[in-house]
Amino acid sequence: MIRHLDLGITDFARNRKLVALIHAGQISLGGHRPGKIYGRLDCRAGKRMKLTNRIFFRDETEAKQQGYRPCAVCLPKQYRAWKGACAT
Repeated sequence: MIRHLDLGITDFARNRKLVALIHAGQISLGGHRPGKIYGRLDCRAGKRMKLTNRIFFRDETEAKQQGYRPCAVCLPKQYRAWKGACAT
């Protein structure tokens, strides 16, 4: 898990370090730290969050190990599966 602010950049559009980590395969998902939610990097809900709340994950397994749940907006299938598992 990598916090956005730990990358030292506050402008998401010009963040070359972040782009390099994405291309290197070290980041594939983003997350909302207070809400414990993870989702795709291009999620419309995720793009609106504050940088102080944004974190990044290598993959879905890492996000789940940290106790995060899938985003209902960009990962609806995974969200429904998670919701069904929580209901039983």
